[in-house]
Amino acid sequence: MSDTHKHTNDAADAETIRRHVRQAYTEAVTRGKGESACCGSTAPEEGSSCCGSTAQKGAVARLSGYTREQFAALPADAVANSFGCGNPVAFSKIRDGDVVLDLGSGAGIDLLLAARAAGPSGRALGVDMTDEMIARAKQNAADAGLNNVDVRKGAIESLPVDDASVDWVISNCVINLSPEKHKVFAEIARVLKPGGHMLVSDIVVQEIPDALRTNPALYTSCVAGAIDEASYLDGLRRVGLVDVEVSERIVYDAEQLAGFVQSEEAPVVAEHRMDADTVAALTRTMVGKVWSARIAARKPGD
Repeated sequence: MSDTHKHTNDAADAETIRRHVRQAYTEAVTRGKGESACCGSTAPEEGSSCCGSTAQKGAVARLSGYTREQFAALPADAVANSFGCGNPVAFSKIRDGDVVLDLGSGAGIDLLLAARAAGPSGRALGVDMTDEMIARAKQNAADAGLNNVDVRKGAIESLPVDDASVDWVISNCVINLSPEKHKVFAEIARVLKPGGHMLVSDIVVQEIPDALRTNPALYTSCVAGAIDEASYLDGLRRVGLVDVEVSERIVYDAEQLAGFVQSEEAPVVAEHRMDADTVAALTRTMVGKVWSARIAARKPGD
């Protein structure tokens, strides 16, 4: 078994990581309220990076997948406080009446898109462990006039969701943050209905030095906690999911990786921030080894 596939056995260590992540994202979403993640008042060009390499809200891996029309139909707060690495709803086949679960739903950008796709007879459930995010998601759902959204507090390793109750599980750059990914994969398999689908956008890495994995700033910025793609797919198969595949990869260049390292999502560990020369040297070792993957899987059954 590869080192990247090992899971955290120490519950105290896992809870410490979750506490750091929760604090980091709470601070990121509460500082500079009202700022746009898109470096201005307009949405990014379709297919472009939202904020380039600048270290501000939404800069970490906010890449292609959303259209101007989708941004325009959503409350500004849901867009401004998105910290994802793709659009897991974009290529899903969510149908009217489906129940969709968003892991780490944040301020609600994907949750609201899923709710629209599921229609009035469907439902979008969001689970997040951050009170500030939950409050914002609920307000954004209300502002969008959506009555089929339910946001719950909880950890993605122990979902407050019934067995075999959802048609879709989606997630956007969240599972990489979990210190117990084996539990997340098992929970996905548990809550999906037979025949249900998973479609997530997430960060995967390859051959990242151990020294980088121990940096708290890189953990909350979605790098240090990520595992390699093969282990990710194997973890999904181990819990019984089938048709596991990667449909798209976006490999990050040095400028984008610098955005990870300097991102605003890690204010709680500001003492670990690095000077420009260190960042440049670090990103050179990471080029070609960090990417966003769109990963799909299915639970067996009709």
